[in-house]
Amino acid sequence: MEELTIKEAQAAVDHWIKTYGVRYFNELTNMTILTEEVGELARIMARTYGEQSFKESDKHRDLGDEMADVLWVLICLANQTGVDLTTAFRKNMEKKTSRDKDRHIHNQKLQEE
Repeated sequence: MEELTIKEAQAAVDHWIKTYGVRYFNELTNMTILTEEVGELARIMARTYGEQSFKESDKHRDLGDEMADVLWVLICLANQTGVDLTTAFRKNMEKKTSRDKDRHIHNQKLQEE
């Protein structure tokens, strides 16, 4: 698959839902699914980068696939609620840059490595 913009990803998910998924789950169901998917991602992160050991059932999980599951459900929620993620992300980057442009540079905790 070739590279996708965020807008194209939103359109691709919408097309898939309408073609194969019958309809979107309602927003509350998708919010719950998002929480579940973030938990699965956290589990793999804790075992890969943290101090927990892998259970047999976790050994064949793919970190990228878990991240993509989170992204998928987030895109579903954006589509359902009319959020243009491209615009929202740009605004969020501007907010973070304006608010935090000097904050991290002067954070001594980040300089200690």
